[in-house]
Amino acid sequence: MNREIPRHWHALTPEESLRTAQGRIEGLDTPEAQQRLGEDGPNLLPRTSGESILVLLGRQVANPLILVLLGSAALALLMGKPTDAGVVLAVVVLNALIGFVQEFKAGRAIASLADMVPEQAMVLRDGQRRGLPASELVRGDLVFLQSGDRVPADLRLIEVRDLQVVESALTGESLPVSKAVPEVPAGAALGDRTSMAFSGTLVTFGTATGLVVGTGTRTELGHISELMRDTTPVETPLMRDMGRLGKQLTWAILGVALLVFLVGLARGWGAADGAIAALSLVVAAIPEGLPAVISIALAIGVRRMAQRRSVIRSLPAVETLGSTTVICSDKTGTLTRNEMSVRILWTGAAEVRVEGVGYAPAGRLLMDGRSLEAAPPDLERLLQAGALCSDATFTEEEGRIVLHGDPTEGALVVAAERAGLRTQELRKDHPRLDVIPFESEHKYMATLHDLDSGRHLLAKGAPEVLLSRCVRDAQGVPLDVPAVEAEAARLAGQGMRVLALAERPFPGERVSHDDVAGLTFLGLQGMIDPPRPESIQAIADCRRAGITVKMITGDHPGTAEAIGRELGLNSPRGAVTGRELDALDPEGFARIAREAHVFARVSPEHKLRLVQALQAQGEVVAMTGDGVNDAPALKRADIGVAMGITGTAVSREAADMVLLDDDFASIRSAVAEGRRVYDNLVKALAFALPTNLGQAMVLLAAVLFFPFQDGVPLLPILPVQILWINLVVTVTLSLPIAFEAPEPSLMERPPRRPGKPLLGRFVLARTILVGSFFALGTLALFLWEVNQSKGLDPELALRKAQTLAVTTLALMQAFYLLNCRSLKDGFWKMGLFTNPLVYGGILVLVLLQVALVHVPPLQKLFHTTALDAGEWVKALGVSLLVLPLVSIEKAFRRYRASEQG
Repeated sequence: MNREIPRHWHALTPEESLRTAQGRIEGLDTPEAQQRLGEDGPNLLPRTSGESILVLLGRQVANPLILVLLGSAALALLMGKPTDAGVVLAVVVLNALIGFVQEFKAGRAIASLADMVPEQAMVLRDGQRRGLPASELVRGDLVFLQSGDRVPADLRLIEVRDLQVVESALTGESLPVSKAVPEVPAGAALGDRTSMAFSGTLVTFGTATGLVVGTGTRTELGHISELMRDTTPVETPLMRDMGRLGKQLTWAILGVALLVFLVGLARGWGAADGAIAALSLVVAAIPEGLPAVISIALAIGVRRMAQRRSVIRSLPAVETLGSTTVICSDKTGTLTRNEMSVRILWTGAAEVRVEGVGYAPAGRLLMDGRSLEAAPPDLERLLQAGALCSDATFTEEEGRIVLHGDPTEGALVVAAERAGLRTQELRKDHPRLDVIPFESEHKYMATLHDLDSGRHLLAKGAPEVLLSRCVRDAQGVPLDVPAVEAEAARLAGQGMRVLALAERPFPGERVSHDDVAGLTFLGLQGMIDPPRPESIQAIADCRRAGITVKMITGDHPGTAEAIGRELGLNSPRGAVTGRELDALDPEGFARIAREAHVFARVSPEHKLRLVQALQAQGEVVAMTGDGVNDAPALKRADIGVAMGITGTAVSREAADMVLLDDDFASIRSAVAEGRRVYDNLVKALAFALPTNLGQAMVLLAAVLFFPFQDGVPLLPILPVQILWINLVVTVTLSLPIAFEAPEPSLMERPPRRPGKPLLGRFVLARTILVGSFFALGTLALFLWEVNQSKGLDPELALRKAQTLAVTTLALMQAFYLLNCRSLKDGFWKMGLFTNPLVYGGILVLVLLQVALVHVPPLQKLFHTTALDAGEWVKALGVSLLVLPLVSIEKAFRRYRASEQG
C-alpha cells in the first residue's frame, strides 16, 4: 500500500526519520525493497510525448476565417468552378502549413527533468554496499554520496563529512551549500534545509550517507515536474488579438454575404448567381494573405533576434516581448554573473574597494575614491594570504574564463590578480607544505608556506570562528575584536559573504588544529555575486519604457536586498520572503505582487503564483530564469526567457526564448525588437485591410446597383482575381513593411495597454477612408471602360473592364505602400532610401501585374486580357491620387493632436 510521506523530513532527527521511513541502519533487504518498489513505483519522473502532428495541423484549420474559406471552396466546387475552389483550397493549405511550422517545437521540458536523475547509485542492501540503478531506489534505502555524484533521490542526511552541494538549479542559491545532520525548523525554506540532499543536485565536496525519503514524483524535482504538467501556457497577446479580430471579421463577412445573396434574389438573380456574388464577397473581404504576412514579419524578428544572440522558440513570442509590462527576473546568472567577486578589502587601517567584472583579472583598487597604483604592504599580505590559502584555478575555454573549484576561493584569487599579484607565480615561489582542509565543523582552512619573511601558517574562514583565534592586528596592536565583528556584520548586511584572513610564523613541518591559534589578523574580504553593469542600464531603460522589473530569487533576503539596491529595484518593504508570502490572503498576495520589487527565499510555487497574480491584474509578464525551479513560471508566463549558458535543459525547453549570452541587457533589445515587430504588424494591417474593404464595397455596389448583361450579374472583379489581389499583390507589397526601421521614440513610450484591440479606432478610420477611395477608383474605371466598349463583343468588353479594375486596385496598393511606411508622418520622414525593399516590392508587383495582364496562361487562369498604353496610364493616374489623400489625412491628425496636446 502507498504510505503518506511527511513534507518535513528536514525537521525530524535521523532516528525519527529512520523510524518513519521504516529504514534500518544496516540497510533494507532485497525482498522488502522489491515490495516497496511495487508499492511506490520506480524512482523515475514520467515523460510526456507532447501534441501529435495531427493535433497541431487540426488547430490551424480550426480558425473561423479558415472555416469560412473552406465553405467557400466547397460551394464553388458544387457550382462547377473547380479552378476557383482549387485556388481557395491552396490558400487554406498555405496558411495551415505556416501555422504548423510556428507551433512545431520540441516540448521536452518534463523529459529534461527526468534526465537530471542519475542512472546509478551506491546503496546499502542486504548489509553490503552495491551499485544499483537509481530507478530501483525505494524509501528507506541508505545511499552513499561523494564529490561528483548527482543526488539520486531526496535524502535525509544521516552521516556527513564536509558535504557541499550545488542547489542553484533548484533554489537559486549561487554558492555550494554546506550540509549537516542536525534537524532544522519545519518552516525552513527549501534553501535552508541543510539536513537534506535533493534529487538532481550535485555534490561538489565531501561525503555523506543519506536515507531515501522521496523517490520519483515524491521528490522536490518531482513536485516541479507536476507543477510543469499542471501549468497551462497562456495565449500570447497577438494570438488573442488575432483570434478576436478573426471572429469579428467572420461574423461581419457572413452577415454581409447573406445580405448580398438575399438582395440578389430580390433583384431577380438566380440562386447560383446570388451564391457567386456572395462567394465573391467572402473571398474579397477575408484577408487571406494576412496570416502569411504576420508569420513572415515575426520570422524576420526571429532572425534579427538571432543576430543579437537570442533564440526565439515560437514566432509569436517576438511580438509578446513588445507588449510586456512586467519582467520578473531571476537573480543568479541573469541579473548577476553567477561569479563571486571581492568588493571590499578591510585591514582595520583602511577600506579598499575592488572594481572589475566577473572572473576577468582586469580591474583596479580604489581607496577614498582614488585608484591605487600598487597595494600597500598590509593589503598585499591580505591578498597574498587569500590567493595561497585556496585551491581555485582558472582556465580559458572557448573564449570564456572557467573556474575550477569553489566560487569563494575563485573570488580571492581574482582579487589578488586585480591588485597585480600573479597567483601562479606566488604558488610556484611559495609552494604549499601542509594543509588543514576546510571542514564545516571548524569553518576554516589553513595552509603552510615558506614566505619571504619565513615559514608562515595562513588561515581563512568565518570571522566568528577565526577572530577567536587571533590576538593582534597587522600592526602588532592587540586586536579590537568587537570593531572587527561590527565591520563584518556591516558587510554582511550589504549582502556580502565575509571571510577573515590571518597568519602566524610557524617553524614546524606539519600543522594541526591546535596550531591555528595566536594568529595575526590580516583583514576581511567581502564578496558578492555582483550585478552585471549592463543589467543596471537595461533596467533603467526598461523603466523609461514603462516596464516594471521585479527580482525573484531563492537566495538570502540580505543578498537579494543588496543586489536590488544596486540594480535600482528599490522597494519600501525590502525583500519579501516566501514565508511572508505564505502568510498572506489572496488579496494581500495580489497587492504585494504588484507593489514589491524584490522577492527572496521563494519556492517554485511562489514564482508561479507571482506570475499568475500579475497576469490576473492584466499585466503581460515576461519571466527570466536558468534553474529547474524557474521552469513552471517560465512556462506559465506570457513569455519565458531562459539562459543559454548557465541555464538547465529544463528551463530552456520550458521557455519561449533563450539568451545565448545570459545577458539581461539582451532582453531590453528583445523588447525593442518586439515593439518594432508590433508597429510593423499594425502597418501591415493598415495596408492590407483597406484593400479587402474596397473589394467588398465594389461587389456590394455591383449587387445593389449594377444592371444585368445577357442575364448575368455584372461583377467588376471575379473571385479568382480577388485572390490574386489578396495573396500575390498584398503579400508582395506587405513584405517590405516587415523590414521598416523602428520609430525614434520606440523605447520612450509605455507598453501598449493589455486588452487594447489590434484594430483600433485609428486603423479602422484609415481602413474606411482608403477602402472607400479604392472602391471609388476601381468602380469609376470599370464603368468608364464598360461604357467605352459598347460596340465590342460583350464578353471581351467585360473582361477588359475587369482587367482594368484589378490593375487599378493593384497599382493603388503600390502607391499606398509608401504612405504605410509611417502611420503618422510622411513617408519621406523615414528616409527615402532607408528601406530600399519598398521600391523592390513595387517593382516586383508591377512585373507580376504586367504578366497577369499580358501572359496567355495567366490570362486564361485569371480571366484577364491585354490593356493598351492609354488604359495603363488611366490606371496609373487614378492610383497616384492615394498619395495626397492619405498625406492630407495624416496632416489633419497631427494638427488635431497638437491642438489637444
